[in-house]
Amino acid sequence: MRAVLLVHGGAWAIPDILADGSIDGVKKAAKEGFIKLEKSGSAVDAVEAAVRILEDIPVFDAGHGAVLNADGDVELDAIIMNGKTLAAGAVSCVKNISNPVTLARSVMEKTDHVMLTGTGANKFAEKQGIPQVPTEELVTQHARAEWKMYQKYNESVTNLFNTQMVHDTVGAVAVDYDGNVACATSTGGITNKMVGRVGDTPVIGSGGYADNNIGAVSATGHGESILKVNLSRLVLFHMEQGKSPLEAANTALRYMEDRVTGRGGVIVVNTEGDWAAQFSTNRMAWACVKSRNLFYGLNPGECFKESLI
Repeated sequence: MRAVLLVHGGAWAIPDILADGSIDGVKKAAKEGFIKLEKSGSAVDAVEAAVRILEDIPVFDAGHGAVLNADGDVELDAIIMNGKTLAAGAVSCVKNISNPVTLARSVMEKTDHVMLTGTGANKFAEKQGIPQVPTEELVTQHARAEWKMYQKYNESVTNLFNTQMVHDTVGAVAVDYDGNVACATSTGGITNKMVGRVGDTPVIGSGGYADNNIGAVSATGHGESILKVNLSRLVLFHMEQGKSPLEAANTALRYMEDRVTGRGGVIVVNTEGDWAAQFSTNRMAWACVKSRNLFYGLNPGECFKESLI
């Protein structure tokens, strides 16, 4: 079994000024996530480590760099899932947490629940000793400038997503040497979203899904559209029907665009180590480590390769 670690930094019309930072960020997360995979042997450890790195890079809309809601505040969502047991943990609308993916893992491993939200999730974080940080530490100048441009939620959704311009989610999928798969996804949501809005990211089957019988997916894009088609599980459904990760990803993305006019992207891995990174937006930063090689891309049809030996 060849282990694979694949990450994305969000599917949207990434401007040239953020392109290099986005590529550098996903490459860093893929390489360090794979190191974790080799050291611990665990797909769950690897996806958490990779997403934590992405959450700490301000160019991405997750953790540090998260966008602002209608009140000018930060509300964060995340999910993590273990394909071996179908255990999952998620948080939504949490505040002042720099690495919500780690809080989601605590929900998965230390509670009987799948999702905690809002103040309850923050109280649980405090009990678990997960540090809270000032909102200002999570917000960039870019996020504040973007928030000022959009004062109504409906206008924000229309202007950002229909023109494919939006700061978006991060995620990771992995298969380890034992054939176990896992996924993790994290986001700050949509600029100027209504307070309390929850998108696809923390919803099992939408923002991510992992099952050792099939594979693992992390999704990115317009959350409401992804929720309507249950995008991550839809990709895996097509794989159950015999499609490759690439074919399944493209089929599901086409369906979402045709059915609900939604655009986005997915990263996919199956239990044999086959993988795909596909998107219907202008760009998606992604990177993958497999067999001592680093693959990465940003534009449609792009796949660069670097040796890690």
